[in-house]
Amino acid sequence: MFSFKLVQKGLEEEKEYDLVIIGAGPAGLVAGIYGGRSGLKVAILDGGLSGGQLLTADIIENWPGEKAIKATELAKKFKDHASQYADIYELTQVTDIERDNNKFIIETSSGKFKAKAIIFATGSKRRKLNVSGEDKLSGKGVSYCAVCDGPFFKGKSVAVIGGGNTAVSDAIYLKSIGVDVIIIHRRKEFRADKVLVERALSMGIQIKVPYVVEEILGEDKVEGIKIRNRETNDVEYLKVDGVFIAIGMVPNTELARKLGAETDQNGFIIVDRHMRTNIHFVYAAGDVTGGVLQIIVAAAEGAIAALSAHEDLSKISH
Repeated sequence: MFSFKLVQKGLEEEKEYDLVIIGAGPAGLVAGIYGGRSGLKVAILDGGLSGGQLLTADIIENWPGEKAIKATELAKKFKDHASQYADIYELTQVTDIERDNNKFIIETSSGKFKAKAIIFATGSKRRKLNVSGEDKLSGKGVSYCAVCDGPFFKGKSVAVIGGGNTAVSDAIYLKSIGVDVIIIHRRKEFRADKVLVERALSMGIQIKVPYVVEEILGEDKVEGIKIRNRETNDVEYLKVDGVFIAIGMVPNTELARKLGAETDQNGFIIVDRHMRTNIHFVYAAGDVTGGVLQIIVAAAEGAIAALSAHEDLSKISH
């Protein structure tokens, strides 16, 4: 934990940076690398641990140069590289940001930081189903993280809700550790990569389409789900011990919007091709900007955002 020790020691000594990056997922960590290599003094702040959504995944098979790599191992590689160029403050929750003349004042759980420029790499969180029983049984069989909670369901049956890469990958992971899995998807066609769907079928994972979940059943724990066929309106009750929800992401834009950053109709931060927002010296990168939510895209956007910040800051320093 080299970087963590470094910043803990320096909390009272130095809190002023050229560039502060909020979020330590792939976008934020790569932005830290490019910002630091450009000569900027950079801090990366995250309310959790470095890695972002990588910490909720299992195996990554589409990162160039790695046919298959554990997501946590890839996250560690990102962090180790970034720590050479930026101070990484883990477990540092950003609570407020204000602009004071030419600087941003960033309030956090670890004290106050000042920055000339900010990159929002705050990512996104799993979208809820918003059905009866979901909130009541959250943590009691309802989960949004297969890697985190999957091992509790070995030898049991679960439903995975969704039809994208995350949902199908979650189902494959759960099946591989000894969980009986059924995928419930509202459409006949999957958004997930064909290779993933074929792998799921080859592993014996059941699929029910086109069905929607109308209720999660149980008192103190998940006992089943009520589903409805979208074409026939037929209703079925399935007995399951758990429900893993993977139906998309909601961007974490609260802080950016409070600062005045514009967002689109889906809540994602609007940026130009240089990752600049509508606010001077404020940039955004990664899942919080929408588009293709992939690690390689987030990393590329992080690099672009940092280079844009360096270019803009260079103009005012001369």
